[in-house]
Amino acid sequence: MPNAFATDLPRGQRLQFTLRIVSSRNSLMNKEEKKSLLGIPLILIVGLGFAFVGSNGALLRADGNLHPFALSVAIAFLLQWLAFVPAFIFQTERYFDLVGSLSYITVALLAYLNTDSHGARSTILLAMVLLWAARLGWFLFSRIHKTGKDGRFDEMKPSFIRFGAAWTLQGLWITFTAAAALAAIASQKSLGADGFVVVGGLVWLAGYLLEAVADWQKSRFKSDSSNKGKFIRSGLWSRSRHPNYFGEIVIWTGVAIIACPALEGWELVTLLSPVFVSILLCKVSGIPLLEERSDKKWGGQDDYEEYKRNTPVLIPKLW
Repeated sequence: MPNAFATDLPRGQRLQFTLRIVSSRNSLMNKEEKKSLLGIPLILIVGLGFAFVGSNGALLRADGNLHPFALSVAIAFLLQWLAFVPAFIFQTERYFDLVGSLSYITVALLAYLNTDSHGARSTILLAMVLLWAARLGWFLFSRIHKTGKDGRFDEMKPSFIRFGAAWTLQGLWITFTAAAALAAIASQKSLGADGFVVVGGLVWLAGYLLEAVADWQKSRFKSDSSNKGKFIRSGLWSRSRHPNYFGEIVIWTGVAIIACPALEGWELVTLLSPVFVSILLCKVSGIPLLEERSDKKWGGQDDYEEYKRNTPVLIPKLW
């Protein structure tokens, strides 16, 4: 869109003005690409570090094969890169979330099948990951199938580096979130159910239901044509601006509680999984992006500003 000020300038000066704007935009894009280019190696280093701690300091087993946890981390990244190639060629993000969910299922099954002994704990953790990933994956895929696009990727899709970095980050996201579950599943300890399983299971169930209900409420709200252009502030969304994300954090907290007794040494670091999930959702690619988009769309409207003032960002208010 032309700048109003520029239209008052002579033709030659308008041309110079336009060139400066284009140059500035290109420079900004270059900066974003440089950040992504620097970010990719950092992501891989962090992923390697988590592979190390989740394998309790031994990436290779005595037989020379990769530790099940390290194998799961490697496969998590590999799947994202394989999916990225056609996604970039066809300039689509429509199966980004679906690939992520299928990756959770794949790495959890790999860790389980490549571990010699299984107790009730590891089987329960596997079931939890599969149930969560299947529901969320289907929900996200159905949503983007209806909308046709995900606005988060509009600016980065044309850039090989930035789009590739997004897929690489998803590999790290999978590693972070599922770390405690994968470490416990791959553990050599064959443990049965106990108090940790009961408490963690109840926490997980609470988070699962919270996330599922929040997703269902928002999907139902958007499917009503009378709500077009409006923001949701009913149901759980009247208690929190992002109740689904709060449910996500609670889910992985429950998983960490169950996994705790099966972990030892370096593996204990994976218990920070819910902390990393919280950081990613609250500071990186979850809440900040959605809040920015919402502010652009509804910012300044009295009802929206009142909603923001009276509704917590994450933790639901109880009254």
